[in-house]
Amino acid sequence: MLNEVTEATPARIYLQPVAAPSILGLYGFAGATFMIAANLAGWYGSDHTALYLAPFAFMFGGVAQFLAGMWAFKARDGLASAMHGMWGAFWIAFGILTYMFRGTGLPAGAFPELGYWFIVLCAITAVGAWAALAENVSLFLVLLFLALGSGIEAIARLTGAVGALQIAAGYAFIIASMLAFYTASALMLAETYGRPVLGLGKVTKGRQAPVITLGAGEPGVIRGQNLNLAPGQTA
Repeated sequence: MLNEVTEATPARIYLQPVAAPSILGLYGFAGATFMIAANLAGWYGSDHTALYLAPFAFMFGGVAQFLAGMWAFKARDGLASAMHGMWGAFWIAFGILTYMFRGTGLPAGAFPELGYWFIVLCAITAVGAWAALAENVSLFLVLLFLALGSGIEAIARLTGAVGALQIAAGYAFIIASMLAFYTASALMLAETYGRPVLGLGKVTKGRQAPVITLGAGEPGVIRGQNLNLAPGQTA
C-alpha cells in the first residue's frame, strides 16, 4: 500500500530564488567603512565623531552586512558568508563599544587591546582574499586592501603609533570601500540587466563548474551568487 501511494504521488519541487546577498553586504561594508576610514585618514572629525557614526556603522555595516552573510549561507556561498558575517559582527561590536565609552571622556578606540581585534580580522580576511582568487579579481582586491588596512591598524594600535600608521590604514580602508562599492554595483547591474555591465575580472581557469550550479542530488537548489555571468548569460 505504501509503495502504491508513493508511486501515485508526484514529486514537488519548491524553488526559492535568492538575490545575490553580496550586493547588500558589499554596499553595507562600503558605506560604513568609507565613513570611518575617512575619519581615520584625517579627512574630518571631532571628539564626537565616533558617537555620530556609531549608529550608521552598527546598522549598515553591522546588521545589514551580517544579514547578507546569513543569506549568503543560504545561497551556499561560503566565502561571502564568512566575510560578511565576520565584518558585520565587527561593526556591530564597534557600535556597542562606542556607546560603552559614551560619557567617559575616552575615545572608544583608545586602548591597545583593539589591536588584537584587527589581528584576527587581518588573518581571516587575508585567507578570504586568497579564496577570492578562485572567483574574481574585483572581490580579491576588496579583501586584499581590507586585510592590508587591518594589519596596519593592528600594528598602530599595539605599538601606540597611531599617527602616520593610522592614516595609512585609513587610506587602505578607503580603497577597500571604493572597490567594494564598484563590486556591489557590478553585481547589481548584472542582475538587473541580465548581462555584465561592469567587469569583475572573473576567474574561470581551473574551475570545473560555473559559480552558479545545481545542488548535487537536490533538484531546484541553486548554489552560489551571480558573480561570474558570461556575456549574454543569465542566472
